[in-house]
Amino acid sequence: MMRRRTTLLTGCTALVLALGATACGGDPVSAGGGDKPLSGQTVTVAGVWSGTEQKNFQKVLDAFTEKTGAKTQFVSTGDNVSTVVGSKIEGGNAPDVVMVPQVGVLQQFARKGWLEPLSATTEKSVDAGYAPVWKKYGSVDGTLYGLYFKAAHKSTVWYSPDALNQAGVKPPKTYDEMLKAGHTLSDSGLAAFAVGGQDGWTLTDWFENVYLSQAGPEKYDALAAHKLKWTDASVVKALGTLGKLFKDKQLIAGGQKEALNTDFPGSVEKVFGPKPEAGMVYEGDFVAGVAHDQFGKTIGKDADFFPFPAVDGGKAPVVSGGDAAVVLKKGKNAKAGMKLLEYLATPEASAVWAKAGGFLSPNKKLDLASYGDDVTRATAKSLVDAGDSVRFDMSDQAPAAFGGTKGAGEWKLLQDFLRDPSNPKDTAAKLEAAAAKAYQNQG
Repeated sequence: MMRRRTTLLTGCTALVLALGATACGGDPVSAGGGDKPLSGQTVTVAGVWSGTEQKNFQKVLDAFTEKTGAKTQFVSTGDNVSTVVGSKIEGGNAPDVVMVPQVGVLQQFARKGWLEPLSATTEKSVDAGYAPVWKKYGSVDGTLYGLYFKAAHKSTVWYSPDALNQAGVKPPKTYDEMLKAGHTLSDSGLAAFAVGGQDGWTLTDWFENVYLSQAGPEKYDALAAHKLKWTDASVVKALGTLGKLFKDKQLIAGGQKEALNTDFPGSVEKVFGPKPEAGMVYEGDFVAGVAHDQFGKTIGKDADFFPFPAVDGGKAPVVSGGDAAVVLKKGKNAKAGMKLLEYLATPEASAVWAKAGGFLSPNKKLDLASYGDDVTRATAKSLVDAGDSVRFDMSDQAPAAFGGTKGAGEWKLLQDFLRDPSNPKDTAAKLEAAAAKAYQNQG
């Protein structure tokens, strides 16, 4: 899952970027006597990243090496972090640090007794630099185990400025305005939205934004923890709101059938590829990476975003995802792993990847000038400014059997709903049955 301008840099951040994160003294990592306190030690890090993401994270690890003398080794796990890490622990070959992409997996690791509580130094950095909600998502039973280093902003609607300008459409402020703008766009010859319904996770993201805005954060939290049933009237209402879009053939490129045969990259291509079929695509900030890397679009000029609009007078939602760094007890070098987390909690570590691109940090102490373009800067500011109103991707909080399995649970049931959105109440009942089973099996 992809869960998944020139501005002068000032002060410490500029020095960090210029000198590979060696410039700023007095931080937690450099404490301990000598210039290179971890010389001769190796820290093994496991995570889902591959390709460009892995290459850019390696720049952060290299900056840590430059600072501390510790060597690093990154192991790509593929999507199934839980299984891979579990087998490595059983085989006596546990990594020191794991980058965990789901709250549910972090909680699972903690409850199995696999994780070290984070150091007082890291916790102090989190308290100073992060909204409390990020500490909450990194904690289990009141103990902080996870540091959210990389975040996704999943409340961004991406569009072609040319397409909207030609149709005389301005970025909307409400969900109803967005559907109205979609009809105007459709009348000008392009479908309003490309929907990547072949990937069920994109549909969960659609639902979560509508639900958070329409039902509010308290109900969102209750549904995420399955303290509220999916048969609740608020769920049926949100499905109905989403169904208004899904059943409108003017609004979806190729209609429902084609949406179900379009994966996430394909949905981006329908807006930003060589033969555009739609003017807008909803998904997270990572849309920009695909539009730029695969289709050569200049972000801010050929591709831009507006915030997912407010629904029924609610607040505009900010749904996020993220990768939390945790330290495994069974790692061969857990102490040096803890030092890596102390470094990752600093704005200078985030600045390294921010400069490379394809990255957002929830750390409010990171200078926004560290980001390489105005659009990424605006996305990062929106995420940080949302503070405690940010809510983590609901499906990532659920047991994988319900919220994260292809052809099953929420993914499949929302695909069925896209195919036929005529009965939200029936869909809600099926979602509740699948959720009840998954949470019961989780024990």
